[in-house]
Amino acid sequence: MHMDAIWRVVGAIPAGRVAGYGQVAALAGLPRGARQVGRALGKAPAVLRLPWHRVIASSGRIALPEGTAGYRTQLRRLRDEGVPL
Repeated sequence: MHMDAIWRVVGAIPAGRVAGYGQVAALAGLPRGARQVGRALGKAPAVLRLPWHRVIASSGRIALPEGTAGYRTQLRRLRDEGVPL
């Protein structure tokens, strides 16, 4: 897996902006690698402090199950950055 490339792309997403899993994969050189993005984010060391919350589904929605702690965290962080959802 090309985790380093994925982490670099996610780390470059500016505050107030989002990118889809597929878009991140393509920018990391992994066309059709959207699922790899999810796995790489799940394995990212906390010390990287990646803005994982800026990665959303291609539909423009949060991919995590609604009502989960992760969903609530992502929604709060995106709203704090002024991202309309």
